[in-house]
Amino acid sequence: MTHCLNILLMIDEGWIPQDDPDLQHVDAEPLTERHVAAALRELGHEVKIVGVGRDVRPVVAELVEHAPDLVFNLAEQFRDDRRMDKNVAGLLELLGLPFTGSGSDGLMLCRDKALCKQLLRLHKIPAPRFAQFVPGKRLRAPKSLAFPLVVKPQYEDGSDGIAKASVVRKETELLERVRLIHESWQQVAIAEEYINGRELYVALLGNKRLKVFPPRELFFGDVGAEAPLIATRRVKLDSAYREKWKIEYGYAEL
Repeated sequence: MTHCLNILLMIDEGWIPQDDPDLQHVDAEPLTERHVAAALRELGHEVKIVGVGRDVRPVVAELVEHAPDLVFNLAEQFRDDRRMDKNVAGLLELLGLPFTGSGSDGLMLCRDKALCKQLLRLHKIPAPRFAQFVPGKRLRAPKSLAFPLVVKPQYEDGSDGIAKASVVRKETELLERVRLIHESWQQVAIAEEYINGRELYVALLGNKRLKVFPPRELFFGDVGAEAPLIATRRVKLDSAYREKWKIEYGYAEL
């Protein structure tokens, strides 16, 4: 029999439907947050929804007053800034509350694409060579990098800011894409050497002892001239687009 826990489900405030603040309508628009809430309730747990928005004080008040056995942390930003997701985890750490997902250190290292690659290379782990383009500074293609390159926002995730046009093959395309990142995302753009390979995903669960789940792979079926070469945002979120290009997820063969 499952032990009933008092769980606080913490999510981005913008994902809380006004007509369903407790995420009780399981047949409504499919949201990860709604599926998590439903699964926890089916297991017999008490679930309270708390939104993370632009003011930390009501969040702290809920955490202290509710005194949850566990915080299921699905918050990905604070004040509309994804770079502050680590601060949300840091708050839970300061309050001594057990929570799901990565801690503040892990979120910081994963969020900053440049810092992550620098640390990998420091420890002799191969990683693509890259260059950073800071808004407001002179733009020019680095001679140390070989085209094609992939241009991304430095601090986003979920392939936000990544499209087929992110793969650039000459300087004019590079600078055009960098300017788009600066204008659309108001942050540093990073360009890394494109490596033709496989798109693999490996999930880990645990703290001191880790459980490694079977690797998954994103299979690109149609590799025609117009087909996507990378996991763009549209590839990840648009099922009709994946069907068009015969793109599907499955277990990887290693």
